[in-house]
Amino acid sequence: MIVISPTELRAEQKKYLDLAEKQEVVIKRGNKMIHLVVKERLITDEDLEKGMTADELLVGIEADIREMYKKRAKKRKCIFPAIHKIASRE
Repeated sequence: MIVISPTELRAEQKKYLDLAEKQEVVIKRGNKMIHLVVKERLITDEDLEKGMTADELLVGIEADIREMYKKRAKKRKCIFPAIHKIASRE
């Protein structure tokens, strides 16, 4: 275990973060001891498989926006009928 001060951590952050992967690093701040904790991996392969691409996300968002516009257009009378017709076709 290595004990360092916050000043040492700021001065050589990369060194101590790399060191924390191999051994316990503790930052002594006043009377408190703060332990640096390193986790192997937060996102699993299963999480990645369940995820969606940016393109898939954009398609869903676009559909939601179009639906919101349609609902809003139905509630109001449109002062530009041509725009209302275009929105209604989609």
